[in-house]
Amino acid sequence: MQPLESVDERLQQAMKLVLLATLPGMLALFWLYGWGVLINLMLASTSALAAEATVLQLRKRPLKPTLSDGSALVSATLLALALPPYCPWWLTVSAAAFAMVFGKHLYGGVGSNPFNPAMLGFALVMVAFPQQMTHWPASHGLNLSGGLQQVFGFGPTPDAWVGATALDSLRINKNLTMDELFSANPAFGHFGGRGVEWVNLAFLAGGAFLLQRRVFSWHAPVGMLTSLFIISLLFWNGSGSDSHGSPLFHLLTGASMLGAFFIVTEPVSGAKSPGARLLFGIGVGLLTYLIRTWGGYPDGVAFAVLLMNLCVPALDRFVAARQQRTAS
Repeated sequence: MQPLESVDERLQQAMKLVLLATLPGMLALFWLYGWGVLINLMLASTSALAAEATVLQLRKRPLKPTLSDGSALVSATLLALALPPYCPWWLTVSAAAFAMVFGKHLYGGVGSNPFNPAMLGFALVMVAFPQQMTHWPASHGLNLSGGLQQVFGFGPTPDAWVGATALDSLRINKNLTMDELFSANPAFGHFGGRGVEWVNLAFLAGGAFLLQRRVFSWHAPVGMLTSLFIISLLFWNGSGSDSHGSPLFHLLTGASMLGAFFIVTEPVSGAKSPGARLLFGIGVGLLTYLIRTWGGYPDGVAFAVLLMNLCVPALDRFVAARQQRTAS
């Protein structure tokens, strides 16, 4: 058994690498949406650390070891990157606090949570405040002063600064072909959402860095992206008005790459064995497509991850039993 100090050091090092790997996607989001991204990060990080410190004090646990391990900052960062920029301050604070209290410490803290804390916080505000969660800004975003006014409610809402995302537009589309959507709708870019395709490529680059540093194995992200590609290919109807989008569209739109490399790879709430991780990722990819296409939410990554979190014990048992049968 390895000393506790070495475990804590490895955890801190892994969290630092994950935060570093989010920088390309974070910068791409800042380029696309402006200061709202950084405001989200500030609010989520502060709220997550404050909530964690409060719970630790109530549990009479030491503050420094837990607050310094970086896990709360990683959860807060992933949550902030998933939330709409310029959403109300109380929404970000509520999501971050809920993620820490009910997604992490309710089950005993880091290493014990059965659900991904960031996605649990995201799911809460998506269900509780659906209107605010659909207010995604136009690609130009707002300046710092305007962003602070919007987030904290100091001033009037600017005219025509929010609009439907590409996934939203595709889900409610009835008459336009895919070619017409891409040519006429400002939410669509070359292959996916306008600008969002570059954000996804940036998160892909960050994920490749983590794979190269062996922070996690390839099984869960490859499983998710492969299943999302295959199912979207099977249901792709070209450019028809009833098309659900090409495989490339689904890979480069929404939170696909953020989910594949930063969410499904969360080690505590995910599967333990390589085979179970692969099945976990496959399930997330399939559910993401089903929710996007026929569900009530435009991007189903958060709900897909939480549903597959419920399946982790069964996946681990299934893979273990199969390995035992094969060995015997």
